[in-house]
Amino acid sequence: MADLSVNFAGIKSPNPFWLASAPPTNMGSMVERAFDAGWGGAVWKTLGEPIVNVCSRLASLDNGANRMIGLNNIELITDRPLDVNLKEIYECKKKYPNHAVIVSLMVESKREAWHEIVKKSQDTGCDGFELNFGCPHGMSERGMGAAMGQVPEYTCMVTEWVKEVSNLPVIVKLTPNVTNIIPPGRAATKGGADALSLINTINSVMGVDIDTMIPYPNVNGMAAHGGYCGTAVKPIALNMVSELARDAEINIPISGIGGINTWRDAVEFLLLGASNVQVCTAVMHYGYRIVEDMIDGLNNYLDDKGCASVNDIIGKSVNRVTDWGNLDLKYKTVARVNPENCIRCNLCYVACEDGAHQCFDFHEIDGKRFPIVDEPECVGCNLCYLVCPAPGAISMIRLDDGSNPTSWRELTNEQPATMTGD
Repeated sequence: MADLSVNFAGIKSPNPFWLASAPPTNMGSMVERAFDAGWGGAVWKTLGEPIVNVCSRLASLDNGANRMIGLNNIELITDRPLDVNLKEIYECKKKYPNHAVIVSLMVESKREAWHEIVKKSQDTGCDGFELNFGCPHGMSERGMGAAMGQVPEYTCMVTEWVKEVSNLPVIVKLTPNVTNIIPPGRAATKGGADALSLINTINSVMGVDIDTMIPYPNVNGMAAHGGYCGTAVKPIALNMVSELARDAEINIPISGIGGINTWRDAVEFLLLGASNVQVCTAVMHYGYRIVEDMIDGLNNYLDDKGCASVNDIIGKSVNRVTDWGNLDLKYKTVARVNPENCIRCNLCYVACEDGAHQCFDFHEIDGKRFPIVDEPECVGCNLCYLVCPAPGAISMIRLDDGSNPTSWRELTNEQPATMTGD
């Protein structure tokens, strides 16, 4: 079996599966149960100044019978006393010396406040810190969380403050609520961060009860925007992780977060540049024991690929991501229907006719009417393939021979824009 152990910015853990800072890491007994289940590390629910939470904190996005494909929360950082959390962190690390115990921190933007909580926290024997510059609700209105992460200068400044008194690795957790993830990533790197983690949750209003006309979650007839996470955010997270992994000025490890439910999800993050992954919503949905399948699945995948270590796949797909202007304009695919597998639902025809490029017609085989693609008109957009419910009924076939690839940038001689990071 492959070696799943990782060394993330100097923090060792038996596997790359960590719990993200969230309700599943709210207290020592929970983290200990998670470690017993097989998790390699845990980022403690964020410590800071005492807060008061509200009731009715969660709302979900469902898709038919699939519950909670997206989760919205308005819960804040820990509401438990700092000294109680610190005591439990100390006891947990002492009991599980080979697992990663990371302390997430968030306090007001004052050097002395950050110095004080860092000094107190590192006395617990924890393995490192994660600076919460991502929380989009509640704390951001107080000048913390995403309010820090959305301003690169603040991200750099606070990271520097922590590094002034910290002798432990510092991970900066970035907010996705920005137009470009590169400037805050570079700012954290400039401030001395040892690693980055992302994404935190996305600003969202989950929905409205159309009978009462009150948005979710309902807090005595009122609602507030919250943080969106879960399966539905994975594509956004993968994009932002890959953006940082591709940037030449960011040469520190990345912890991938967002929509990870299975070992396959984890592998995708690792391939796109993450050195480990953090999980939250899936655990809130299914419990700690999902890590068993994650570990088994990753082991089997690595064995199938002939890899001796999980480190062998980190970043392997990064060079497969590029700007649109570098894509091959001569690459040509078309859709083809296999009548043997077609169930004649005609979804492909409807989708193409009303939502794409009108490339379908019909023909009869043995008295039955089947869709057929007008290949000269097909642009290879994939829509029919994506909506088709019958495996093997539609295939995307490559027509070009791969010779002389040509990109838009080569045709126009246009150079990519330079990102300053300022």
